Amino acid sequence: MKAKWFRNVGLAVMAVSLTFGSVSAASAASKLSGRIVINGSSALLPLTLQAANEFKKLNPKVKISASAAGSVTGPQSVRKGIADIGACDWDASTDVPGFSKFTGQVANKVAVIPFAAVTNSDVGVSSLTNSQLSGIFSGKITNWKEVGGKDADIVVVNRAFGSGTRVNFQLKALNGTDFMTKGKYYKEVKSSGDMKTAIETTPGAIGYIDLVYVSGSKMKAVSINNVAPTEANVINGSYKVWSYGYYMTKGQPTGAVKAFIDYVQSTKFQNGSLKKLKFIPLAAMKK
Repeated sequence: MKAKWFRNVGLAVMAVSLTFGSVSAASAASKLSGRIVINGSSALLPLTLQAANEFKKLNPKVKISASAAGSVTGPQSVRKGIADIGACDWDASTDVPGFSKFTGQVANKVAVIPFAAVTNSDVGVSSLTNSQLSGIFSGKITNWKEVGGKDADIVVVNRAFGSGTRVNFQLKALNGTDFMTKGKYYKEVKSSGDMKTAIETTPGAIGYIDLVYVSGSKMKAVSINNVAPTEANVINGSYKVWSYGYYMTKGQPTGAVKAFIDYVQSTKFQNGSLKKLKFIPLAAMKK
């Protein structure tokens, strides 16, 4: 009887300890405070907004504001001191064609971003080759019938200079071919959201966007060299038009900024909300 009493007391003490431990852990999490300003990639914006929403529920004393004006504005804002995190579709700590590296910044990988060539649903084409895409976006191919589609003018919709999606699409889908820059059948937009709207509302239009924005019946993603832009094809190496997404920081992140980046990189977020948004977890890619 006495042994049983001591055992019960011991279990009760353990339960109390665990309870206080949980309360203590929750209190520690809730004590995290600060303000995080994020700017840059519109391709990464849906991920950033979702992560911010989840992170703020866990850390209500942390305020997060996010905006997107194109990848290059991310590291630029960090350099100017007006943003803590610069979302970018390339590693801005290194030189890439058209952009010099941002010295002193650290590139924190947060996602794998598949990009797709997209058309208005009326064009009658489901797959294009790299050569055909280069011809279309350079202005050499001007009618959809030239690539197996309907007899209709091609309207090229391009992202403005400074877009990370533009950088990746040009390098990986167009083999570095220069874009056309003007003309009756040329449009330029500032963000992924603007690209989606332009493609859906412009007959004969073609552009490019990350998969998270591909939805509805008015726009479709086309295959490249008969390979569809899917998660499986990115992972197995057959679909080449993708990049890592980065959160650029001035030096190694600390405090609330580090905690937020750690949350985005966590297994819970990577295999949960990130995948639901059509991004690919970092761990899925071969090292």
